[in-house]
Amino acid sequence: MSTVLITGATDGLGRYVATELAKAGHRVIAHGRNPSRLERLRDQLGARLETVQADLAELRQVDRLADEIRKTYDRLDVLVNNAGIGAGADRRMREESADGIELRFAVNYLAGYHLARRLVPLLADSAPSRVVNVASVGQRPIDFADPLLASSYDGMRAYQQSKLAQIMFTMDLAGELADDGVTVNALHPATLMPTTMVEEGWPGGAMSTLEEGGAATLRLITAPELAEVTGEYFNSNDPEPARANPQAYDADARHELRELSDRLIASALEG
Repeated sequence: MSTVLITGATDGLGRYVATELAKAGHRVIAHGRNPSRLERLRDQLGARLETVQADLAELRQVDRLADEIRKTYDRLDVLVNNAGIGAGADRRMREESADGIELRFAVNYLAGYHLARRLVPLLADSAPSRVVNVASVGQRPIDFADPLLASSYDGMRAYQQSKLAQIMFTMDLAGELADDGVTVNALHPATLMPTTMVEEGWPGGAMSTLEEGGAATLRLITAPELAEVTGEYFNSNDPEPARANPQAYDADARHELRELSDRLIASALEG
């Protein structure tokens, strides 16, 4: 059975996927920010679950988490970058991470970017292995003149930019690891599932179920027919890859995003 690390596993989709994988006999490493929530999840699933704690809004903690995983585990078959935050109840209020980075860009994208890159050696050693990035159908192109929306902020745009950034990173990392036996794919699991993010940020409420989003995510984690599929974006349970926002296919934009990401991470870790 596989060893699977899931970020944001104490609530919503992450909790559902962690539970289903643990029930199926996989070794699940559940990440969360809140120790008490991690303890409740561990109590529910028992020995089938192991937990790690970090606040992904601080890149030093992401770095520490990567160090802990690499030190503790001799293999990692799947990394699921699921942790994220929505557009916010007050979408006019710009929030920043502990590193002074726009919060949605930091948590939804940059944390998973850094974690995946730090864990590449462990994933490559466990090949064939997979990276699954939980993105969204809601995507907006990144304005590289103001990528962190310092001058004109909108919470929904911040959320949508961060989700497109995940998909752009998916395509880049897939290309880099094509010869290493590591596949990298992204998906929109389902539209407005009943999660804390939806309950707090979308007044209309849920439209899909956790079971629908969970099935789509579990397929990317375990389906044999996807063992060699990489660099793709999937929309929910559609078996065929979907088309992301056009900026995702712009190699120059992806290069600019990587340079921005590496600068932000270096500044946060050196500061």
